Amino acid sequence: MDQVWSSYKETLDEVEEQIRKDLDSEVDLINKVARYILNSGGKRIRPLLLIISSQLCDYKEKSHIALGGVIEFIHTATLLHDDVIDNAEVRRGIPPARALWGNQASILIGDYLYTLAVCQAVKMDNFEINYLLSTTCRRMSEGETLQLAHNGDFDLTEAIYLQIIEYKTASLLAASCRLGGIIGNVPEEKKEALARFGRNLGIAFQVADDTLDYVADRRRLGKSLGKDLREGKITLPLLHLLQNSPKKEKARLKKIVSGDKFLQKDLAYVISLMEERGSIRYALERAQEYANRAKKDLSVFNDSLHRQSLYTVADYVVRRDH
Repeated sequence: MDQVWSSYKETLDEVEEQIRKDLDSEVDLINKVARYILNSGGKRIRPLLLIISSQLCDYKEKSHIALGGVIEFIHTATLLHDDVIDNAEVRRGIPPARALWGNQASILIGDYLYTLAVCQAVKMDNFEINYLLSTTCRRMSEGETLQLAHNGDFDLTEAIYLQIIEYKTASLLAASCRLGGIIGNVPEEKKEALARFGRNLGIAFQVADDTLDYVADRRRLGKSLGKDLREGKITLPLLHLLQNSPKKEKARLKKIVSGDKFLQKDLAYVISLMEERGSIRYALERAQEYANRAKKDLSVFNDSLHRQSLYTVADYVVRRDH
């Protein structure tokens, strides 16, 4: 994966410069908060996917630079809003914006970044791009709301869980990849193949991320271990555990998830059960299944450095440890 980052570093640096250029509000607080979170260590995986996808489609111009910034503004807006919804205490290993400037500023500046993304996209005068980005933002909002509606829902099914992460996470990765096909002006078949790749990659990414919440080193992951459990979020490892535990264990698990107090011993208990029941292994296997599907989606493209780079990204999202 380091080789992939290195191969596209020059273009990613141009995206970074574009982000700095476009983030120029007359309101100093907006610039300060937005720069804080934009400079807090994000990997820019979405702009990377857009860059690789556009080059896979033999795109030679510069629209992908501006679009990379647009995609990152949308993603950053979701992070600001998510941290408010989740009462987050850590984001990428540091205090989130809400902890420093408050929930009101985080919500308002998240809104600003959404509208900034729209303004920059509209300048491109491309209906297909505008429609894709607007429908993607709508779908992401639906995903967040669906997750909220099922928070603490012990009857959550795996199908609904996958729908939530497809909407709230995978939809933006799918859009990032499809944008490469749009500006590359390839046939619909290839645009749709890129969108499917991004969608399956996004599901793999989120399933793996949800699993890391129970197994990763906090210093490398950049968030509190067991964060989802504390917030009552039933992700795939916990869902599998609930479905494969006897009645007595299930009752204790429900008490932990829905309780007001959360102790370190509760997390240790849940993790030990997950290891015993194979819940972590199951979730990672499901993530790998979606990564494999993503790679198959690219079969309509000839083999190339860019296709191999997307394969590498698909493997990375499952095997990463942070």
